[in-house]
Amino acid sequence: MEPLNNQNKYHEAKERVSELRKFYTNLFSYLLFIPFLAGVNYYTDHLRNPWFLWAAFGWGLGLLFQAVKTFNLFNIFGKDWEERKIKQFMEEDEGYTNQKNMWE
Repeated sequence: MEPLNNQNKYHEAKERVSELRKFYTNLFSYLLFIPFLAGVNYYTDHLRNPWFLWAAFGWGLGLLFQAVKTFNLFNIFGKDWEERKIKQFMEEDEGYTNQKNMWE
C-alpha cells in the first residue's frame, strides 16, 4: 500500500503546485494589465472617467476568491470538515438503525 499512498501524495502535491502557478500567473497578469488600462484611461480622457477601476475591481475580486481557494484562507469547509461530517452522519444513521431495530 505504500506506493499507492506515495502516488496519492504526489498527485495532491502536483495539483497544489498547479493551483499556485495559476494564481501567480493571474496575479502577474493583473499587475501588468491594470496599469496598462490605467495608462490608456489617462491617455484618452485624463482620468475624468476612471473606467479602468471597474476592470481592476472585477478582476481583483476574482483574484481574491482565487487566493482564498489556493491558500485555504477560510478553511471552514475543507477536507477535514467533510470527513467529520461523513463520520457524524454515518454514526447518526447507525444509531437510528439500532434504535429502529430495538423497537421492532
